[in-house]
This record gives sequence, structure tokens and C-alpha cells, in this order.
Amino acid sequence: MIESDNTKAQMRKGILEFCVLNIISRGEIYPSDILKELKLARLIVMEGTLYPLLTRLKNAGILNYAWVESRSGPPRKYYRLTEEGQLFLNDLHATWEELVQAVETTRTTNTPNPENHA
Repeated sequence: MIESDNTKAQMRKGILEFCVLNIISRGEIYPSDILKELKLARLIVMEGTLYPLLTRLKNAGILNYAWVESRSGPPRKYYRLTEEGQLFLNDLHATWEELVQAVETTRTTNTPNPENHA
């Protein structure tokens, strides 16, 4: 029997970038606050996963950041979407809607499989 844990992990990993961009699209945000939101959404992510993703998105021009002075320590890096990042996210939203529709169609449509009638 095939274990579903790996498949579930791959599904979560595949949508992580989309979820992170959705969170950042609401306004400047500190990485630990992104982690909190992901945990609330039951997408448990470790810092070791988030920071490389943020760096990759920043290097791709999708994100930008600003250093903000902190009252309780060193300055903090707050991330935000660039204009290119917003366009990228809009494109991901369209793809997400297509995928949701495709998945729902495959879950609910009752069309016979032609191979079963050979």
C-alpha cells in the first residue's frame, strides 16, 4: 500500500509559495508573522523552509524588503510584493482557480472510462 504522507507533503510544498505570497500581498510583514499565519492555516513551516523561499522570491524580483528599526532589538526585515510580484500573484490566482475547477471536475464527474469497456 502506498503511504499518503509523501503525497500530502508534496501537495503542501507545491502551494506554499502561493500562500506566502497571498500573506505578503496584504502589506509589509515580518517573517515570523508569516510563519504564525501559516501555522494558523495548518501549513506548518519551519524557518529553514521560509527564509530560502523569501530569498529566492526577492532575487527573482517578486519581493522587496525594508529594514525597520525595532524597539526590542536589531532592525527587522519586512517583506512586500513588488509590482512584478503582484502581477505574478495575479497569474497564480488564475492558475489556482483553473486547478480547483479541474480537481473538482475530476472528483465529481461520473464519466465512464473507455478502457473499462474494451
